Amino acid sequence: MFLVIPDSKLFLYLCFVLAEFKKHIKTKFPELLEERFLLACSGGVDSMVLTHLCHRAKLNFAIGHCNFQLRGRESDTDEKFVRDWAFQLSKPFFSTCFDTINYVSKNKVSVQLAARELRYRWFAEIMQENDIKILVTAHQADDNLETFLINLSRGTGIDGLTGIPEKTDTLARPLLPFTRSQILEYAKIENLAWREDSSNSDTKYLRNKIRHEIVPKLMELHPTFLENFKNTQRYITGISQLAEFHINQVRKTNFQHDDGVIKISVASLSKLKPLKAHLFALFKAYGFTEWNDVKSLLTAMSGKEVRSGTHRLVKDRDFLLLTEIQEEDPKEYHISHDEREIHTPIHLRMSQVSLVKETPKNVLYVAKETLKYPLTLRKWRKGDYFYPLGMKGRKKLSKFFKDEKIDIISKEKQWLLCSGDVIVWVVGKRADERFKVAKDTREIVKFELNK
Repeated sequence: MFLVIPDSKLFLYLCFVLAEFKKHIKTKFPELLEERFLLACSGGVDSMVLTHLCHRAKLNFAIGHCNFQLRGRESDTDEKFVRDWAFQLSKPFFSTCFDTINYVSKNKVSVQLAARELRYRWFAEIMQENDIKILVTAHQADDNLETFLINLSRGTGIDGLTGIPEKTDTLARPLLPFTRSQILEYAKIENLAWREDSSNSDTKYLRNKIRHEIVPKLMELHPTFLENFKNTQRYITGISQLAEFHINQVRKTNFQHDDGVIKISVASLSKLKPLKAHLFALFKAYGFTEWNDVKSLLTAMSGKEVRSGTHRLVKDRDFLLLTEIQEEDPKEYHISHDEREIHTPIHLRMSQVSLVKETPKNVLYVAKETLKYPLTLRKWRKGDYFYPLGMKGRKKLSKFFKDEKIDIISKEKQWLLCSGDVIVWVVGKRADERFKVAKDTREIVKFELNK
């Protein structure tokens, strides 16, 4: 409720609010004191109060406004209102109009999600074009409670219960500790004008239903419900941070990084208790959601895998292999006799030499007369075999991979240098006996693999 403050105390009240806001910025958002930022202003009371406070605190900012064209003339009036406000404060103003309904239809998303995606994408563009590093929004404590309840109603992990983050590397929300009633009180005392979005009263939207029907009931249960919630959420955030610290330690101990592949011991994972909670915390960042399938990999046969939209988790003997999903390489690349260097699919140098020197794994010397051009680079196929250098007889490539303890992902990445259908080199690993340089070899071709 709006408090009636005597005129004699009004000045002191406003000075106190400004001093507290400055202290809050200095403590939590010192970067806003040092550089220009973009402030998202809809014209609603929250963003108008935030703009006013930032202006009084003499912060350096520009104002950005999005017109979603969802309420016809009302949306256009909002835009003009914010534009006039920016002019009054002598602040740079950026605005844009979105065809939100078309975006909803095209992308099959809700209006709320469409508006979120459109505005943050546009804010990022404006920031990049104008060398602005931070976006400031006017989310406040009631928004946080509503978001908590929305996430709770949909089902969420602990991250969904920690609420809206106060800041990220590029985003700041200075009003998050303040309630809607506190913000309204300030706006009325300062005689600030603001725009009311008529759609905010439409309870067909989940957030509005929670705001107008559920939150008031919760407030009736306890007059300090919102303050109690803020305290509870601080505890949840603390627990989340402790859990994240623990998970990071588990990752450091168990995640072995090797050439774009993360290798994780199945035995070590299986010892973690509670297992499913650990699997969720360890792999959620990679987009996995089917936790029963992830758990079943621990006891699955080698070769079984689970995919997210961006990653794959593959069982390989005693390990799980985690890697990004890559675009498949073309099946074959050809090398003509006059080529001296290629960069695709691997970086390979070819040269004619007179002597064989040391032969590390990334170098191959071949008797030129044994080669049939064009040479071929390809991935391995079922049934492939070769005659390993220094051995008698042939060996299936699958057996070679197994003996060399080459994992499934590495096998998929492995390139073969072939002359016709015959394997010359398991590139970077083993040459074929049939192409070796003999004492009477006159012309020698050197292949050098560069990473």
